[in-house]
Amino acid sequence: MAANTTLARVRLVLWGLVAIAAFIGGALFLGQLQEAARQGASLPGAARFGGDFELTDQNGKVFSSQSLKGKPYAVFFGFTHCPDICPTTLLEMSKHLEALGPKADKLNVLFITVDPSRDTPGQLKMYLSAFDPRIVGLSGSEAQIADVAKKYRIISEKVATSDNDYTMNHTATVFLFDGKGALAATLSWQEDEKTRSAKLERLVDNG
Repeated sequence: MAANTTLARVRLVLWGLVAIAAFIGGALFLGQLQEAARQGASLPGAARFGGDFELTDQNGKVFSSQSLKGKPYAVFFGFTHCPDICPTTLLEMSKHLEALGPKADKLNVLFITVDPSRDTPGQLKMYLSAFDPRIVGLSGSEAQIADVAKKYRIISEKVATSDNDYTMNHTATVFLFDGKGALAATLSWQEDEKTRSAKLERLVDNG
């Protein structure tokens, strides 16, 4: 019995180390992308960042990534029960869309949930009613969301809370893609508003 208990603990430790390594690896890759985007450079494989998908929008309609072709778009992954980063980012994106004026019509903005079990289309619709109506909320099955997250190299993790509920740790970066579907830049919460605005202006001007 003691041997089995020890083996179980060793397995837990090993899985914990694997999870930590995955998060660090993803964070390092994301850091490289952000640095390249800041300097106007590109990375090998950056054009392959992202990919085709079909999800369900906040109105219950099928949304295909094919509809994004020809226009630049911004993608942010989060969840409606997020206490701070998600609503802050969506509020900032709403302000950016307003500041762009008529140019905002050239940009698609997507909010893709990492918590599909709670974020139904109805929940997304209610949540997004507080932000710019041009922001499209997307959900789907666990498998669909996992597939999209993999294509966009998003890291997310369910974390239990003390009230027997859970929250989600996730990549908190806005990815900007040009009209050809290639990664053009990223927006980080660490950047000032002027820097973020300049990137969005460049994105819609270049198409």
